[in-house]
Amino acid sequence: MDTIFIEQLAVDAVIGVYDWERETTQRLFIDLDIGFSIRDAAADDDVDQTLDYQAVAERVHAFASASRYHLIETLAEEIARLLLTDFEAFKATVRISKPGAVPQAANVGVRVTRSSEA
Repeated sequence: MDTIFIEQLAVDAVIGVYDWERETTQRLFIDLDIGFSIRDAAADDDVDQTLDYQAVAERVHAFASASRYHLIETLAEEIARLLLTDFEAFKATVRISKPGAVPQAANVGVRVTRSSEA
């Protein structure tokens, strides 16, 4: 299985369950592991046969920054669905970090893995 990854995609989004969280954006960091065969692209050295990293990053950034979910769990689920459908990934792992959500912790977040078979 091949994996294309994007790490620490910074997104400012309205997210959270508390009233104050609904009034401002918060910085999230999104990591993506995208299951996608790169065999043909590597064999032919052809960029048109692989994922466009910039297009993926821009689409996820636009989606996340426009979202207004209460839970990062929901946002992660929807980003995974987007990768599976819009980019024809066969597997997607989405990790969303919400630094500062728990003052005693360096970071908190969620990681979901979804596949096109499920």
